[in-house]
Amino acid sequence: MKQATKKILDAALELPEKEKIQVINELLAGIEGEPDPDAEAAWADEIARRTHEITQGTVKPVPWSEVKKLAAERLRGTR
Repeated sequence: MKQATKKILDAALELPEKEKIQVINELLAGIEGEPDPDAEAAWADEIARRTHEITQGTVKPVPWSEVKKLAAERLRGTR
């Protein structure tokens, strides 16, 4: 990492959480371009669908601790 980049990163890490999120959003917007106008509605539909599946018992949620464990195993190639 270049020294200038590290200085910027170090400064950003000192910001309050709300400002860090703003910086992240601006950086991502600069990479990704304009947001998809239909994305918010699509995510709302997806959240509603998943919530319905959970409340109906169609799917069973996996605890975050288990997800982290499985992801770490996959990254290490042990699963």
